[in-house]
Amino acid sequence: MNKSLLKSSLRRLYRSLVNFRHIELDSKQLEGSAIIFAPHQDDETLGCGGTIIRKKQAGADLKIVFMTDGSSSHSLIDSQELKAIRREEALAAAKKLGVEPWDVIFLEVKDGKLSNNIMPTIQRVSNIIIDFLPQEIFIPYGEDGPPDHNVTNHIVIAALKKCEFSATIYEYPIWFWNHWPWTQGTSKEKNLLSFFKSNLIPELNLQKEFRTSVYIGDVLERKQAALNEHKSQFSELIPHPHWWTLQRVSQGEFLECFLQNYELFCQYKIRGI
Repeated sequence: MNKSLLKSSLRRLYRSLVNFRHIELDSKQLEGSAIIFAPHQDDETLGCGGTIIRKKQAGADLKIVFMTDGSSSHSLIDSQELKAIRREEALAAAKKLGVEPWDVIFLEVKDGKLSNNIMPTIQRVSNIIIDFLPQEIFIPYGEDGPPDHNVTNHIVIAALKKCEFSATIYEYPIWFWNHWPWTQGTSKEKNLLSFFKSNLIPELNLQKEFRTSVYIGDVLERKQAALNEHKSQFSELIPHPHWWTLQRVSQGEFLECFLQNYELFCQYKIRGI
């Protein structure tokens, strides 16, 4: 078996293992009140858009909190203009997910600068948690990759501990998906052994963590419609070869990861003192 065929076979095997080794939340569990914390405008829809729809259908009280202003995603447009665009896109996407404008909160920390504003943001997040008292908290996976994603996780966990509040945590992956076996990846390892050590072994370990799922197969069209509202991330607002879109990441395979029948989460409990 050649190297490419072996990788493809193992890729299919691993994907099937993950997709069949999770525990699905039932309709009663979806009723719990929740706050979704998103580093940027579109992460809420990518990571848990289908879950938001399902929870709102179940009657859950739910809020979305955007940590940064999203103003640095494209350098071809003025940052203040982009900030305003992404705010409107976020509200339009939230509406498609079933979330009203008054349940959407913008903290407006400068995009890419969340790590420079940790302490004041912990206080602001603590105040939001105390005001709302949610049963559930959704945050990016703690090792997702981009600094704003990882810092969002750190800030929210720190805020929960600061206000000594108990909640069920659901960590959702975003950029975690952008490597083999979920996409072809960009690995430059010269032999199979180094390839699998740097890709497959960490993935098998993570398989143990993402064991909770929500079925979204019946609301995928609505999730896609919400994603489409984030026009700055999915289309060229300015025709230019350097205007980055999500469809370009890993030749479209990255985006496909968010349009599967299940959204996966790492679930655990934070208990207040």
